[in-house]
Amino acid sequence: MTNIVILGLASLLTDVSTEMVYPLLPLFLTQTLGASPAILGFIEGLAESTASLLRVFSGNVSDRLGRRRPLAIAGYAASTIGKILLYLALNWPTVLAGRLVDRFGKGIRTAPRDALIAESADPAIRGRAFGLHRAMDTLGATIGIALAYLFLRMSPHQYRGIFLWAVVPAVLAVTVLFRVREPAARAHPSQIPPLRWSALDRRLRGFLLVIVLFTLGNSSNQFLILRAGSVGVPAANTVLLYLWFNVVYAIVSYPAGRISDRVGRRIVLVAGYAVYGLVYLGFGLARGPAAVTLLFPLYGMSIGLSEGVEKALVADLAPKDLRATAIGLHATLVGVGLFPASLLAGWLWTTFGPAAPFYFGGMLGITAAAALFLVLRSGPGRAATAPSP
Repeated sequence: MTNIVILGLASLLTDVSTEMVYPLLPLFLTQTLGASPAILGFIEGLAESTASLLRVFSGNVSDRLGRRRPLAIAGYAASTIGKILLYLALNWPTVLAGRLVDRFGKGIRTAPRDALIAESADPAIRGRAFGLHRAMDTLGATIGIALAYLFLRMSPHQYRGIFLWAVVPAVLAVTVLFRVREPAARAHPSQIPPLRWSALDRRLRGFLLVIVLFTLGNSSNQFLILRAGSVGVPAANTVLLYLWFNVVYAIVSYPAGRISDRVGRRIVLVAGYAVYGLVYLGFGLARGPAAVTLLFPLYGMSIGLSEGVEKALVADLAPKDLRATAIGLHATLVGVGLFPASLLAGWLWTTFGPAAPFYFGGMLGITAAAALFLVLRSGPGRAATAPSP
C-alpha cells in the first residue's frame, strides 16, 4: 500500500493547491483583470476539455511505454507551472495559459496514476485502494477551500498572494512522487494490442455506456451553488456549503471502496447513482436555505459512493495490458460529457426555471442506477459480485 499512500499524498497536496486557487479565479478575472463572465466561461471550457481529451491518449502512451511514473510526475509538475503562471498573470490570456498548462498536467497524469493504484493493490482490496486515494484527494480539496476562505477573510482581494502560497503544496506534491515505485514489468509495447470496443468485456462496454447516460445529467457543481443562491443562501455561505460537500465526500470514499471489495462494485455504484438521482430531485424541489444545506452533504455522499468505485470497476474489467488506456477512456467520457451536460443545464435553467436541470439530472441518475443494475447483474468478475479472497 506504500505506493497508494504516496499517490494519495501527492493528490492531497495538489488539491490543496488547486482549491486555494479555483474558487478565487472568477473573482480574480472579473475584479482584478476586468475580464467578462464570457471570458471566464471560455477559459474554463477550453481548459477542462483539454484535460478530458488527453486522458485516453496519456493512458495509451503509458501502456505502450510500459511505465506509469514518468507521466504521473510530468503531469503534477505541469500543474505546478500552471499555478505559477496564474500568480504572474497581468491579463486574461496569461490566465488562460496557466489554466491550460494546469489542465494539461491533469490530463496526462490521471490515467497513469490510476493504473499505478490498480497495479499496486491486490485485486481483493482494489476498491479500498481507490477509496483511500479519493478520500485523501478530497481531504486536500477540503483543506484548500478552507485555506482560501481564511486567506480571503484576512486579506480581501489579495488574490496573487494566495496564488503564490498555493505553489508550495504543489511543489511538495511533485517531490513526494519521486518515492513511487513502478510495479512489475508489463508486456512489451509490441505485444500490446490496439484498444477495440468489441474486444472489451461486455460489462465494461455496458458500464461505459451507462456512464455517458449518467454524465449527461451531471452538470457542473457551479449549478448547485447557483441553486443555493436562488433559494436564499447568502453568497459567502455557499463556500461553506461547498466545503461541507467535500468533507462528506472525503469521509465516505474509503468505506465505500472497502465495502465494494466485500459485496461487489454493483451494489455500491447502484446505491451511489440512486442517491445522486434523489438528491438532484431534492435540489429541484428545494424552496429554502435549510433544504439545500441538508442536500449538499447528501450530494457529497453520492459522489463518495461512486467515484472511486467506478475506477476500481474499470480496473477490474479492463484488459491487463490496456488498463491505463481503459481508465483514460472512462475519464475522457466523464470529462467530455460535462461540457454538453452543463450547456443543457444552462438551457433548461434559462428556459424552464432553476428547478428544471435538477429534475432532469435526477431522473437520469435514477435511470442510470437501474441500467447499471441490469448491465452488471450476471457474469463472472468483481463487477457483479464480491471479489474472491
